[in-house]
Amino acid sequence: MFESRSDRRSQGRKQLRAERQAYLDLVARGVGTSEACRLVGVNRRTGHRWRYGRESQTKAGWQSDRGSAVRPSSGSARYLSQDERIVIADRLREGASQAAIAVELGRPACTISREIRRNRHPGSGVYRPYAAQERADSRRPRPKPGKIAAHPELRALVQGRLDLRHSPEQISRRLRRDFPERSELHVSHETIYQALYVQGRGELRRELTAALRTGRAVRRPRRQPGQRQTRFVAPMLMISDRPAEVEDRAVPGHWEGDLIIGKDSASAIGTLVERATRYVLLVHLGHDRTADHVRDGLLATMNTLPTHLKRSLTWDQGGEMALHHEFTMATDMPVYFCDPHSPWQRGSNENTNGLLRQYFPKGTDLSTHSPEHLAAVAAELNGRPRKTLGWDTPAERLAKLLAVTG
Repeated sequence: MFESRSDRRSQGRKQLRAERQAYLDLVARGVGTSEACRLVGVNRRTGHRWRYGRESQTKAGWQSDRGSAVRPSSGSARYLSQDERIVIADRLREGASQAAIAVELGRPACTISREIRRNRHPGSGVYRPYAAQERADSRRPRPKPGKIAAHPELRALVQGRLDLRHSPEQISRRLRRDFPERSELHVSHETIYQALYVQGRGELRRELTAALRTGRAVRRPRRQPGQRQTRFVAPMLMISDRPAEVEDRAVPGHWEGDLIIGKDSASAIGTLVERATRYVLLVHLGHDRTADHVRDGLLATMNTLPTHLKRSLTWDQGGEMALHHEFTMATDMPVYFCDPHSPWQRGSNENTNGLLRQYFPKGTDLSTHSPEHLAAVAAELNGRPRKTLGWDTPAERLAKLLAVTG
């Protein structure tokens, strides 16, 4: 233990280096300011200044009177710097609002509000910049122990509910509802998933993953649409390249296409919908939906149409359209591809596929339907009045457009 000085007269800053270090070591071990000052033999105001800092003006400019216990703040612009925290403290003393401080620092207002709420003195409520910097630096080191690992009671509750096959979200919501006043037992469903899937932490038994509805022992990564790799050799034309006349549905001849899939993905039917009239054509594919068979089926169907009804085709990025460039060369119809996971970009076709499920239920073998039966189903749909067409049928609307354009 550091021996207290018998001579309490001021010795200046340089002579108190040993006392300062001893004081900071005591504070780091949890000793209070008053007790640490008494043990070291310095005035309480001196110890307070060593701990929380004070700016003093010298001939060289502004210098910080800080001890070595303060860790340097991160240089990342993501975090508030010590200089920014000093500005916050100064402006708060001047009575500035949090919104004004945020504008001055170029930070979101919520950042300033959260900083003050988390780092002000718990007793007085005063915001001290150097103490705030110390708290922020102490919270920053990674990795940190997970909340579930740090609370045995929470861990037991989560494990027990997983044994009952509750989902992580159900567990999270029920814990908040059953223990509203105990925040230490509140945990997000994402934290539970992390405890299950992140190896090396050991927060929950790995075998508990079998209780999840997916049954997966590892987490499946989710690829963002922008990271999707093209599956086609030939360059694609995206829907953003489609001409404006397609959007307003005023000119006939622009089609949307897709497949409906049968039982065990072993059979399929090609569906084509004309955007202006909602006129439907069905393509017989049977058990074969390879790219060359789909290309041939589309060519055979489109060749039954007059030239002015073959302007463009919009499809999703399914592998069945890998030979889209060959289809385009044979028909002079460009194929435009929708963005990944964007079925609404082919809204007419998606709606028609839903109507077709009345005739071709999910889970059935679609190869049993002959080309003649498909033509009969298409004719029935094309003779059905449609609200979006002012109660015209697709066949009637197509006939009107052909009369005008003819």
